[in-house]
Amino acid sequence: MKVGIPKEVFPGERRVATTPETSKRLQKLGFTVLIEAGAGAAADFSDAAYEASGCTVVEGAEALWSTADIILKVREPMEHPGLGKHEAELLDASKVLISFIWPAQNEALVERLKATGATVLAMDAIPRISRAQKMDALSSMANIAGYRAVVEAAQHFGSFFTGQFTAAGKVPPAKVLVIGAGVAGLAAIGAARGLGAIVRAFDTRPAVQEQVESMGAEYLPLEFEEDGTGAGGYAKVMSEAFMDAERALFEAQAKEVDIIVTTALIPGKPAPLLITEQALKNMREGSVIVDLAAERGGNCPQVTANEVTVVHGVKLIGYTDLPSRMPNVASNLYGNNLFHLLDDMGGAEGFEVDEADEVVRGALVLNKGELRWPPPKIEPSPQKKPEAQKPEAQKPAAVEPAAKKKSSHGHGHAPPAGEPKWWPLILGGLALIAVGWGGGEDFLKHLTVFVLACFVGWQIIWNVSPALHTPLMSVTNAISGIIIIGGMLQIGGEMGDPAVILGAAAILVATINIAGGFLVTQRMLKMFHK
Repeated sequence: MKVGIPKEVFPGERRVATTPETSKRLQKLGFTVLIEAGAGAAADFSDAAYEASGCTVVEGAEALWSTADIILKVREPMEHPGLGKHEAELLDASKVLISFIWPAQNEALVERLKATGATVLAMDAIPRISRAQKMDALSSMANIAGYRAVVEAAQHFGSFFTGQFTAAGKVPPAKVLVIGAGVAGLAAIGAARGLGAIVRAFDTRPAVQEQVESMGAEYLPLEFEEDGTGAGGYAKVMSEAFMDAERALFEAQAKEVDIIVTTALIPGKPAPLLITEQALKNMREGSVIVDLAAERGGNCPQVTANEVTVVHGVKLIGYTDLPSRMPNVASNLYGNNLFHLLDDMGGAEGFEVDEADEVVRGALVLNKGELRWPPPKIEPSPQKKPEAQKPEAQKPAAVEPAAKKKSSHGHGHAPPAGEPKWWPLILGGLALIAVGWGGGEDFLKHLTVFVLACFVGWQIIWNVSPALHTPLMSVTNAISGIIIIGGMLQIGGEMGDPAVILGAAAILVATINIAGGFLVTQRMLKMFHK
């Protein structure tokens, strides 16, 4: 089977459905890969790179569409400026089209595709189930959009994201509010936190609070008894009272934050209006709002799609092509999504549009011209309840008679547990008596100081708070220096003298302690460097 990748004709679109790297993986599935000349140029993939990876470069869109069995695109079919006809007219009943379609919003396009008799799968309709995560193109693109939104905000924001302390003065860190903690929102949180900003986030689904906080952001709760969790992990339409409470929260936050990133979208419906004109007035001049929902009307009604405007001194960014602004990585991720879908459909030899496959059925819009949209809802499989096990009658434990204490123990038997062992104490006491009897008065004084020093040192080290370990190392290094000086004074005698040997050992051990202390201290200090 032949897979064809045409050049995208949507104005400003720089992505391509397959990269040289992903085309190699498609060929391993048995497909012959055809690509239109110049299709990857905007994403920095040359025709020579495609040819080197085993692809066949085809001149002209019409030749490509007529030759390929499966067409892989990014954008939905549209009027082709070079051919003067709609791309849907290049399809027939023998072909399969896989791209973003948005069937809920593009009913006229679906009807046009239906007339061709082709089979059409929508990458935007891949169901959000565990098995389909590797094919989820929406999540792949949303991840890029969330990251790029923060990059665009940083370009238009006139200050640092992270706080600065300089001789010229102090610059406070930027405060960022992310509305919607889906894939795009979490990517925006990660990017803003990585740049050093203080990040706050809100979502109608309480279940995402843990994810938000795990990324170092503050979750903003809303005291309102309503859950926004919808089907497939998406948000649902909320009540008007809930929306009013949301807007009031954002108006209050607008007085404090510098940047707002809105990502709120509801599948098949216009974007909810969240940022009021009062919220814009509450923001400081020079603040930035990035509206990822601008293509669907925007969460901020004043935003203009594909433009940067200024309202009440606030910069409103309404770019709708954020993934396309990172075409290289976006094409790689999208190409991987397509590869996994074709692999799931059987590859070249076993290619089949299997409607029993819930992933294929969820994405299927048309099957040989027959409308298959919308798909049936995927019902969660009921979990079997474990059968209750009947409790077995517990047998009473046999009570063993208490063992009689023996007055003596046979050879090889240890004393019973709990009986004190007196012989080490007795031997220690006898040793001290012998030392005291045979040693002089000076020796006893030194021994007493040594024992007290060991005891006091052990108590000090083990009772120091962990927060003081680094300054404690500095103190021990100083003490070790004194020990080295004392050891040097002792090694002036004859070789073999116990005092010389002990002095040399003291120098060695203290040197190891000093070197180790400085090494660990340097490692600790490096932890505070960015």
